[in-house]
Amino acid sequence: MNRVGVRCAARAIALAAFAHACAATSALAGAFQVSPVRIELTAGAPAGSLTVRNDGSQSVVVQLSVLKWTQAVNVDRYESTTEALVTPPIATIPPGGEQLVRVGLRRAADPRAELAYRLYVQEIPPPPQPGFSGLQMALRVGVPVFVSPIVPGARSLSWRARIADDGSLSVTVANTGTANAQVQSIQARASDGSSGWGADHALVYVLAGSERTWTLRPDAAIGVSRPANVVVRAATDAGDVEIPLALAN
Repeated sequence: MNRVGVRCAARAIALAAFAHACAATSALAGAFQVSPVRIELTAGAPAGSLTVRNDGSQSVVVQLSVLKWTQAVNVDRYESTTEALVTPPIATIPPGGEQLVRVGLRRAADPRAELAYRLYVQEIPPPPQPGFSGLQMALRVGVPVFVSPIVPGARSLSWRARIADDGSLSVTVANTGTANAQVQSIQARASDGSSGWGADHALVYVLAGSERTWTLRPDAAIGVSRPANVVVRAATDAGDVEIPLALAN
C-alpha cells in the first residue's frame, strides 16, 4: 500500500503504537492524504520525502514535526529531537493541491541498531465561521521513519504466554534483533482445542530491542480451561507465523 486516504469529515484521528482510529463526532475537520505511510532511510540515503494532498474543498494548513520514537513497558514514547529535520515545517495546501515534504537525518546512522522516529502531519484548523457552535477537530497523522543500521539489521522475535486467573491470555513478543517488526493481528488457542482466545487486530510495531504484550480474552463459545500448551497465530509484515508455546507458571 503506497497511499493512505485520511478523509474523516467530522472525525478526529487518534494515534495508538505502528494505529490510527477515526471517531465520529459533531465537529468540523479537514481532509488530506499522506503518501507513503512509511519512510526508510539508510546511511547512504539519509533523506526521504512524502506527499501531503488536500482532498478538501478549502485550503488546509498543516504543521510538520519529527519526534524520536522509543518503546518501554508496552508503551510508545515520543520526545523532541534534533537528530532529524523536516521541511517545510508548515505549509498551506490549496484544494486539490499537494505539498512535498522532505525529512533528513542530521546524525550518522547507528552502526548496529535501527533508529526510529515519527513524522507528524498536524492540521491547524482555521478560525470557526460565525455562528458555528460545535467542536473543531484537527487531523493528525504519524508516519514511521526508520533508519537502517550500518551493519544490515534483522528482526529476531521470541514469544511467551501466560494465563491469568480470569482466563485471559497474555502473549508477549520480544524483539531482540536490530530491525523493527510489525504485528497486524494475533490470536491463540489451546493445543488440545479445549480453549480459545479472541483475536486482536490492532496493528502494532515492535521496535528493535523492545517487547509488546497483548491480553486476549477467552472465547465464550469454547470456554475457559488451563491448558499446558497453546498455539499463537500472528499476522506480521514478514508473513503469518504459528508458534507453539508452553504456558508460563
